[in-house]
Amino acid sequence: MMERIDNVKRYLWAFVELGFVGLLAILLIYMLLGQNSGEYVTSVAGNVSKFASEASTSLIGIGIILAIVYLISQRLGFSSEPDRPKSKSMAARARENPRVQSPKK
Repeated sequence: MMERIDNVKRYLWAFVELGFVGLLAILLIYMLLGQNSGEYVTSVAGNVSKFASEASTSLIGIGIILAIVYLISQRLGFSSEPDRPKSKSMAARARENPRVQSPKK
């Protein structure tokens, strides 16, 4: 059952990412062609611009705080996946894998 939920979650995130990439592509077309890009592209760019201008600073602040918490949790290795290894510093990785030098002849 948990595998199925993870599978559905993965597909939903892929769908969200695809939608976001589509939105970015439309905005890129608008930036390249301007007002000549067509009615649909112009209306999408207008909606994004309205949303960005009306978004309150608290919403932006909450987004920034959530992004920082997410990045810190990923860096420290907190994850819902139990078998995922924690990230390690470069010094810790170097101690685990010392390079063995062959003797010179």
